[in-house]
Amino acid sequence: MEDELLTVREVAEMFRVDDTTVRRWIKEDALEAIILPHLNERQGYRIRRSVVNAILQSSASSGDMASH
Repeated sequence: MEDELLTVREVAEMFRVDDTTVRRWIKEDALEAIILPHLNERQGYRIRRSVVNAILQSSASSGDMASH
């Protein structure tokens, strides 16, 4: 399902980075995310699988995920 929503942790695992890195990408507008209501000390986000897939395809052709 292309519009499946992924957690920060799931995206971090896909990119093989720490959760903090994914949160930084979101805050820097390098990764589009849906902001969830703030219930805890950390802001909650969900990322569309289609956004992640587009970045993965783009970085596979360029060989660099850090540019996103």
